[in-house]
Amino acid sequence: MHAPGTKPPSPPAPHQRRPRPGAAARAAVVLGLLGAVLLVLVAVSWAPLMSFDRSVAEALHRRAVEEPGLVHVNRILTDWVWDPWTMRALIAVVVLWLWWRREWLLGSWIAGTVALGTVLQQTMKAAVGRKRPSWPDPVDSAHFAAFPSGHAMTAVVALGLLLWLLRRHGTGGPVWGWSVAVAAVSVAGVGYTRLYLGVHWPTDVLGGWLFGAWWVALSVALYPWAERTWGRPHDDGGGAPEHPRGGGQSKETGRKDSGQAGDPP
Repeated sequence: MHAPGTKPPSPPAPHQRRPRPGAAARAAVVLGLLGAVLLVLVAVSWAPLMSFDRSVAEALHRRAVEEPGLVHVNRILTDWVWDPWTMRALIAVVVLWLWWRREWLLGSWIAGTVALGTVLQQTMKAAVGRKRPSWPDPVDSAHFAAFPSGHAMTAVVALGLLLWLLRRHGTGGPVWGWSVAVAAVSVAGVGYTRLYLGVHWPTDVLGGWLFGAWWVALSVALYPWAERTWGRPHDDGGGAPEHPRGGGQSKETGRKDSGQAGDPP
């Protein structure tokens, strides 16, 4: 029941809707366990897994050697379209846009998640120290250790965060559907290019996907804590000015703003 003459509370604006962190926390636990199991199996060189890696890598390498045109296409995709620096540049543009909107905490959180994700990725590479595939007739080359795939993990982290950001700002309908489709094709595509070019084992790519998804889920699950700890009113509301309470003048009606339940905060 509302007092006569008052409006019922309006539903929250799309940009004010917040995804619930419970699902992200549960996903982080599951993905973390799966990633840990895979990491251990790779680290101990579990024979069935190594045999699977070798058979898939050899089959794709035979195809790549016979198809130089497709090799060129895959190199363009992996070195330019889905390169980790392309993903980081995309995130940098989004972060600057968020800061321009005065969404300081959200922009900084996304930037920090990507930066720390890169540190995590390089730490795992150094700790596992897995060698990349070696071929007598390579079609491409890469540096550093193999597990997890940096291309795969960076793509999942960057695109996963962008999807979270879109959902957080109320994106739905065809825009959301196309965004998910583009992200899925990009994540799958970058993994395939790394395998086709013979610079990764299949479990390297799988590890990149798992640890990238785990890192995004953990970031999403922890963000409400960051809001409570460091957030301020309207920190991520686009910098909209706060309406005065009790005594503010309404431009539309000339009446005093009574601050009742139906008025915007």
